[in-house]
Amino acid sequence: MGSTSLFLPTAGAGTAAAATARRHPFFSHRSHSHVPTTRLRREPRFVAVSAAASPASPALSLDALIFDCDGVILESENLHRQAYNDAFAHFGVRCPPASADPLYWDEAFYDELQNRIGGGKPKMRWYFGENGWPSSKIFETPPSTDSDKEKLVDIIQDWKTERYKEIIKSGTVEPRPGVLRLMDEVKGAGIKLAVCSAATKSSVIMCLENLIGLERFNGLDCFLAGDDVKLKKPDPTIYITAAEKLGVESKNCLVVEDSVIGLQAAKGAGMSCIITYTPSTASQDFTDAIATYPDLSNVRLEDLKLLLQKTLVTG
Repeated sequence: MGSTSLFLPTAGAGTAAAATARRHPFFSHRSHSHVPTTRLRREPRFVAVSAAASPASPALSLDALIFDCDGVILESENLHRQAYNDAFAHFGVRCPPASADPLYWDEAFYDELQNRIGGGKPKMRWYFGENGWPSSKIFETPPSTDSDKEKLVDIIQDWKTERYKEIIKSGTVEPRPGVLRLMDEVKGAGIKLAVCSAATKSSVIMCLENLIGLERFNGLDCFLAGDDVKLKKPDPTIYITAAEKLGVESKNCLVVEDSVIGLQAAKGAGMSCIITYTPSTASQDFTDAIATYPDLSNVRLEDLKLLLQKTLVTG
């Protein structure tokens, strides 16, 4: 099979179907053979916890459940990758500038990238910083000033976001198993419910409205996106801010994440975290999570309450 078959044919892809998937310099020394193509395990894995809190330590109560969006509410990795590649093709982004074809992020590379850096703009800033700022239809020669570099990233990100919306609105994307049922259990029990995502606000709103429905979205007690905080995950700011807005203590919050970046953010905020991994994150080290699951189909609210009661969060 030729390299052209690697590109996902989509509306607006332009000449990107001719793009050649190439190894990226920064990761050229690393093997991607560990990236799973199917789920590797079906049973939840639990971190060992004490049977009960010690008498000197009061039991924790579950006051708020906080979901990440991408990878948790939906398996979005490949959708975002597709939208970025469509944007690179649309604007003729060439990195390095002498490249014959538009920039193309292959699946193995994007798995590495997204699990290292949260947020779309930080991903591009890092990539261009490592590999050289590109030529494009936006700037014929690579931008040299900070303002032009930010303009380039902003324009690409805005177009990519609109393309991502088109994919979500196509009706072909569904929530991951168990998400809607668990959200309803939480709200029915009077526990606060939040969503915290590193993605742009417009993208997350559109995603939530289409996947969980307007009623559930409007019923969230807190919703924060990447636009709402200066620092992205793994920085804990978004979760610290969520606890403040919810009016609860961090130790009484439980976060649902899919990657080690999100796990680090939750832990940094003093929150316990469960992992519902995806094929692209299944091989990551989730030692600091209090439990890991392939999805939420068999996870009940009472299970989460018990987990939190048995776990003392350390800073």
